[in-house]
Amino acid sequence: MAGSELVRITVNSPEAAREVAPIRDQLDRMGIDVPLVGDFHYNGHKLLTQFPECAAALAKFRINPGNVGSGAGAGSKHDDNFARMIEVACLHDKPVRIGVNWGSLDQALLARVMDENARRPEPRDAQAVMTEALVTSAVESAARAEQVGLRGDAIILSCKVSGVQDLVTVYRELSHRSNYPLHLGLTEAGMGSKGIVASTAALAVLLQEGIGDTIRISLTPEPGGDRTREVVVAQEILQTMGLRAFAPMVIACPGCGRTTSTVFQELASSIQSWLREQMPVWKTRYAGVENMHVAVMGCIVNGPGESKHADIGISLPGSGESPVAPVFVDGERTVTLKGERIAEEFQAIVSRYVERRYGAEGVAGAAPRASTALA
Repeated sequence: MAGSELVRITVNSPEAAREVAPIRDQLDRMGIDVPLVGDFHYNGHKLLTQFPECAAALAKFRINPGNVGSGAGAGSKHDDNFARMIEVACLHDKPVRIGVNWGSLDQALLARVMDENARRPEPRDAQAVMTEALVTSAVESAARAEQVGLRGDAIILSCKVSGVQDLVTVYRELSHRSNYPLHLGLTEAGMGSKGIVASTAALAVLLQEGIGDTIRISLTPEPGGDRTREVVVAQEILQTMGLRAFAPMVIACPGCGRTTSTVFQELASSIQSWLREQMPVWKTRYAGVENMHVAVMGCIVNGPGESKHADIGISLPGSGESPVAPVFVDGERTVTLKGERIAEEFQAIVSRYVERRYGAEGVAGAAPRASTALA
């Protein structure tokens, strides 16, 4: 329900492999068509061979060449395991994400790159060597997959690191050296605001340069928390950059010396939550509603102007003693709300506006959809 467009599940044991097909069946019965991506490590070649129904039910395989892939030498066990997984992907016509991670690099490949660097007239520093090893692992593994028989257009590459500048450097090089779709993500980004800021800083640079086809936000959940926040952050990165739209955007002021109450804060929070709650239904009925802009402003200085610029907006006076809040629809002042039920009344106005503008008789259509997807 959070809105992820790809869902990755760990397949690390026979018990897990056995459950993939039933999970897919249950999702289908529920009318949920989200693709499932199987994340394999170490024993994926065995699981995909022993449980063909698992392979058939998955939409994509994720392979980490550092722990099952090629690069350990011709005829090596790693090469054989990698080839077997690719053969199964070919048999079931499944795409494969070759996902390199600097925490689990193929040690034989890393040693080779280090030896090559040592023989250079001017050896590069350790960071440059690491970048080269990551990109080389991804590119060579993709070439090996094509040799085994996987179509080039069925290969997706990723090179995950946990440093913002490192990620930008690695993906720029990966984009330069390959034409495969790229999956972006800052691995082990961290918890809370640190993880959100770091992920945004890294992905925004790359997305602005046209690099990236799917994205993943990797946040450490709060104790007892779930992973829905990762999806919301990913959506908001794409939407604030103007690349995708997922839910109406709420424009709200930060508050200042002119805002002497918390009314506008509470209203902005309740409206934003309410809009997201409506989207599962709205997106099936109202084409383009995700592009709507709603303003919730807190004082008379910038509030009316910002509200006029939005599709629909409300401007509070800044004082909580007796709130009097004009509402603007498509740039025109329409009504003034007063009293204790301003939030409920404004929601009703927004609902009527959505029906009128985005309903079957409305004039707004769905905006073009960019290619970047949420993983």
